[in-house]
Amino acid sequence: MNRSALYRHVLPIALLASGSALAAEPAAQAADPAAAQAQCHTGAYRLDDDRVVDIARTSAAGVLRWRLLDGSTGKLVHKDGAWTSTRGWTDQADGVAVSFGDCADGRIRYAGHDGRKLKFDVTETRFKGNGVDLRGRLVLPPGEGPVPLVVLVHGSENYSGVDMYHLQNLFPANGVGVFVYDKRGTGGSTGKYNQNFYQLSDDAAAALREAKRLAGPRAGRTGFQGGSQGGWVAPLAASKEPQAEFVVVGFGLADGVLAEDRDQVAMDLRAAGFGDAQTLAKAREVSDATGLIASSDGQRGWKELDAVRAKYAAQPWWKALKGEYTGLVINHTRAEVLAELAKQDVDVSWDYDPMPVLRSLPVPELWILGGSDVEAPSDETQKRLIGLAGEGRPITSALFPQADHGILDFEVDAKGERQHTRVAEGYFAMQLDWIKHGKLDGKPYGKAKMLAEAK
Repeated sequence: MNRSALYRHVLPIALLASGSALAAEPAAQAADPAAAQAQCHTGAYRLDDDRVVDIARTSAAGVLRWRLLDGSTGKLVHKDGAWTSTRGWTDQADGVAVSFGDCADGRIRYAGHDGRKLKFDVTETRFKGNGVDLRGRLVLPPGEGPVPLVVLVHGSENYSGVDMYHLQNLFPANGVGVFVYDKRGTGGSTGKYNQNFYQLSDDAAAALREAKRLAGPRAGRTGFQGGSQGGWVAPLAASKEPQAEFVVVGFGLADGVLAEDRDQVAMDLRAAGFGDAQTLAKAREVSDATGLIASSDGQRGWKELDAVRAKYAAQPWWKALKGEYTGLVINHTRAEVLAELAKQDVDVSWDYDPMPVLRSLPVPELWILGGSDVEAPSDETQKRLIGLAGEGRPITSALFPQADHGILDFEVDAKGERQHTRVAEGYFAMQLDWIKHGKLDGKPYGKAKMLAEAK
């Protein structure tokens, strides 16, 4: 993952409510003919073997992404009149042949199977958030009866959810309605983009009310689904909206914002061979100081940083400090850090503690974590969720032990870099089962392990 900005995960790096850290990417320029051509193929297709393949937009003109319910996925690049697929988010050819009919035709040929684009009941809307006008879209499976309905809550990304979130097709193709919206300052919504969880949760609560209004009698069990930063926002929104009946969180944290850097620093040191308790305690002093700097926009923390630098800068582990921002702060001048902070005017809710909300929220929650998540290390969150379930809170939690952020499987290349190959098998199916039925049926979901189940 890119560590070139002051923040990697708190600020936007394409982390999504859509279920994959790399699955949704900033929208391509609409005026680009290649982008327009690719956009007409987006949607869910039912294949002749009854599988559903989802086709979604990516950041690049003429580039799409396919996904199956089992989590397998590939990037589709249009070149010389044909589409070429590469495995996951790698550049490795996967041999999957994909072709489309004309835009109006709605046909696909995927890996030797023919398919037709599914038609959903779609309603475009605008609604009021907390002081902003928001663009939204309701997508329901065709029919007249009630269906479960989920509102997609954004991660930290700064692009249009309406244009980019693929679950608005994959979930309705599997019997679950979706309400998707552009958060403030993105896409067709007004206001300024920010990371103020209190305002964002107000907007999400308004989105759920709008979803229920539009769906009318078709709205069955209704709740929120949020990934990454959405793991802070979705439960907070549910605590504000009495009509919310459930919350699904993917690869989020049951800890505050500063915990990301703190836990990443510890993970990085362990990986570098400095995992003893004494060294980790010293490193915690450093991350506490850099956390003061980050959370105060550079107004506090410099004396504390000078003190720990004097104590530890000569230690062999000092150069291994990375984290969300600690490594960048200690390796740049005060002026450079302040200049970078001045660019990041997004009102991050540094003070937010999720535990009071999680302890009091009456609606059932499903949390799905990655055991190898380098963006939001999950060890502390696992402990907290298990503890909350033990206290009788209605929280079910599951772990994909080898999954990275986004619940992505990966391989490590010769340079030691992670190459993400697919969404972990079972991740989508687990969400769908829980949204539909309010529980998991005991069947295996890939390599997932249950941490705790609500009683």
